[in-house]
Amino acid sequence: MAIEYHVAKNGSDQGKGMKQDPFLTINQAASFAVAGDTVIVHEGEYREWIKPKNPGRSDKRRITYQAADGEKVVIKGSERIQDWQLVEGNVWKTILPNTFFGEYNPYTEEVFGDWLYSLGTRHLGDVYLNGMSFYEVESYDELKDPGVKTSVLDHWTKKIVPVYNQEQTQYVWYTEVDDDTTAIFANFQGADPNQELVEINVRKACFYPEVTGIDYITVRGFEMSQAATPWTPPTADQPGLIGAHWSKGWIMEDNIIHDSKCSAISIGKEVSTGNNYRSVRKDKPGYQYQIESVFSAKRAGWSKEKTGSHIIRNNTIYNCGQNGIVGHLGCVFSEIYNNHIYNIALKREFFGHEIAGIKLHAAIDVQIHNNLIHNCSLGFWSDWQTQGTRVSKNLFYHNNRDMFLEVSHGPYIIDHNILASEYAFDNYAQGGAYINNIICGKMVHRKILNRSTPYHLPHSTEVAGYALVYGGDDRFYNNIFIGNDSLDEVGTAHYNGYTTSLEEYIEEVHQESGDVERFERVEQPVYINNNAYFNGAKAFDRENDNLVADSFNPEFSIAEEGSEVYLYFELPEAFEKMFGKVQSTDTLNRVRIVDAEFENPDGSKVHVDKDYFGEERPDESLFGPFVNAKRGKNRVKVWG
Repeated sequence: MAIEYHVAKNGSDQGKGMKQDPFLTINQAASFAVAGDTVIVHEGEYREWIKPKNPGRSDKRRITYQAADGEKVVIKGSERIQDWQLVEGNVWKTILPNTFFGEYNPYTEEVFGDWLYSLGTRHLGDVYLNGMSFYEVESYDELKDPGVKTSVLDHWTKKIVPVYNQEQTQYVWYTEVDDDTTAIFANFQGADPNQELVEINVRKACFYPEVTGIDYITVRGFEMSQAATPWTPPTADQPGLIGAHWSKGWIMEDNIIHDSKCSAISIGKEVSTGNNYRSVRKDKPGYQYQIESVFSAKRAGWSKEKTGSHIIRNNTIYNCGQNGIVGHLGCVFSEIYNNHIYNIALKREFFGHEIAGIKLHAAIDVQIHNNLIHNCSLGFWSDWQTQGTRVSKNLFYHNNRDMFLEVSHGPYIIDHNILASEYAFDNYAQGGAYINNIICGKMVHRKILNRSTPYHLPHSTEVAGYALVYGGDDRFYNNIFIGNDSLDEVGTAHYNGYTTSLEEYIEEVHQESGDVERFERVEQPVYINNNAYFNGAKAFDRENDNLVADSFNPEFSIAEEGSEVYLYFELPEAFEKMFGKVQSTDTLNRVRIVDAEFENPDGSKVHVDKDYFGEERPDESLFGPFVNAKRGKNRVKVWG
């Protein structure tokens, strides 16, 4: 018989956990709850790391943790500190015994790991004044320096360069740790930290099991923040502020998650399959260790039966240093939708190649749709083994880059998205289908001929082979490309010189004798038709049917109006005369390397027949994400 446990700030862990006799801590309830039970947490602030002990047994026999209806429940990885001593000027200090932190002291733990770049030492700790995160400096003297040096990867030179944040330049902290104590110094710029709310990171996570295999957990309706999460590359353990820890079937919904030092939500790998060996051992490239992690995971039972199949929906995620959502291997067969993700990796105290609003590796059959992702260092990054993945009806804007597809072989579908940043996406992959999107930023297309990456049997974690990314084998149908006077890389012209059918490709490959070298020299086929190109966007030179209006400027813009987001654009009269076919399994050519069709995760035929709002598309309909777009001025509410 299912039991409903209650937790409240007036409870006791010696109680029975019933509504009239609640527990005091969520962890106490977690030690009792078993499959089918529900833990209801009542209003208040809970400073603890919830470590669920028992798994659910199936989707129908979950363990559910939820905030009581209409009550605000906040879970924090921090502690409030109220014994600050004034040192000089605006600089204060607090000295804590190391025992205060237990076995995990964020002020001795550094941001460390594979593919990380930094301008100096950064710890997992942080200081918050009324919820505002400070910047760490490396010496006491810098506490009085008005400029805060941070780092950023310059995408053109591929070098780390220093930058200065102008908004929080004087709110800084510094730490000194010895065998017995941890001293934290901070510049509060005139505020009295003993009168204001001042908190410091203490715990690694807010809701994360210590062991793997804690399946079928639901976490609903909480606000969670201020966890000292470590750097989470695909070659390491990947804990988040909240995460499934190599389990199956979690639902994380209706939460507000913010101020994680690195990653907010994790559906990634665990420690036994590799833990920053590139940085620790230094004997092989991270790429090699990442390959090994795939096979280590297979030996550990990586499969649909054991991990993945998570649902992440209706969450608000912001102010995190690395990722809003992260996952390698453990993200398979999941669904991520209706999330609002913003202000990710903009603080830039550290930087690396594993940063994005959503950063996934091995996103097999993952469905990502109807998310709002803005003001992020990178919006969405799908890296390695993107197969059976669909990215649909998402809104991207004000990101440094909107999207990055890397070293994957498909098939995957990118449809009905709005990519509104000045840098739209990097395509370092092959085997994609880009359908009915608006793309109005810089596009970069590259081959990757020094990293052979895995591909899989359809809808499976079984490895079928390896391949380099030769470029091409992509499909572009029914998209709207909008150029810019300062951009010359919007559109599909970077495919000029590519073949346009598998038959043509095979014929060219076999013009002379040879094997591997012949396949390397001939450009893979691309399938490009029925796209619109405005304001200088450039078309593929073998596209048969399209609308090219070089001089027409749609005056495209995004406007935030309260909690709503609107899209403004103009379309020429000729637009209403151009129609593209609905794409489906039957119309999309199979991908060459993987030899697989575009399908739904269950193997059924896919039909890309719903627009951005879910409206049914007729067999032939207008280009772009909106079935009801019209010539002239358009004002479309796209969020809220």
